[in-house]
Amino acid sequence: MTLFHILLLAIVQGAAELLPVSSSAHVIMVEKLLGLDPTRPEMTLLLVMLHTGTMFAVIVFYWKAWRESFFRSGRESLDFLLRLAAATALTGALGLCLKYVVEKVFLQGTPHAEIEMIFGNLTLISASLAVVGGLIIYSGLRTQRSKSAGRALDLPGACWMGAIQGLCLPFRGFSRSGSTISVGLLLGLSRKQVEAFSFAMAVVITPPIIGREVLRVLRAEQAALAAGTNVFGLFTPSLAGMVLAFGTGLLALRWLDAWLERGKWQLFGTYCICAAMVAFVLSWSGL
Repeated sequence: MTLFHILLLAIVQGAAELLPVSSSAHVIMVEKLLGLDPTRPEMTLLLVMLHTGTMFAVIVFYWKAWRESFFRSGRESLDFLLRLAAATALTGALGLCLKYVVEKVFLQGTPHAEIEMIFGNLTLISASLAVVGGLIIYSGLRTQRSKSAGRALDLPGACWMGAIQGLCLPFRGFSRSGSTISVGLLLGLSRKQVEAFSFAMAVVITPPIIGREVLRVLRAEQAALAAGTNVFGLFTPSLAGMVLAFGTGLLALRWLDAWLERGKWQLFGTYCICAAMVAFVLSWSGL
């Protein structure tokens, strides 16, 4: 993998990670078009670095919105943290259950079965993109017809958003932000609070995911050293990718916020449907 590959993937990751179009699906399709294997440890390491860049972009962009929406008083701060904890707990519980089912049932008999083995399945990615695209379109049209400004985020709403986030984790293509924001809109919650809370959940779950992927790379590194390769040789050039993903992510967040404000949310769903068709064609072609 060259520096050009890393920078190209950083742009794709940074733009798509923070838009409701599934960054993982786009990155995987680009990797396959470049002849790269998205399930290899070195690709995992690169994605860890790129995710770190976009996580910092989220913190920088939403810090003011979090402070205005959830931290105006001690009581509001406590309520927000409780809702965030409940949503994250549901995400973790459902995500771990799905991970167990995939590895023990669907990958039964596969040596060293890991959920990452299904990440490169373009047919599954295509189906996931189509489902989330339909959800985004439906929620966008429903919101357009509603004249209500939306009610404040409550505990049940936070739990629903956390639950749908857990369902997204194992399936590349099922956009995390697309599904969580759509569910919040369908529940009649405030658009600004739904958007801010969705990315607050992302900041909470990103470090554990990064930690898991780093451990996976460390295990692979031991085997790679025996074969005369160095997985961590990509660490330094990946730092450049992380910085680029940060900058691209900030631009993507501005775009997302503007389209939500103007009632163009469902257009992201249309894009996901088109991307699903592309993924299906690539899968059918045997890529």
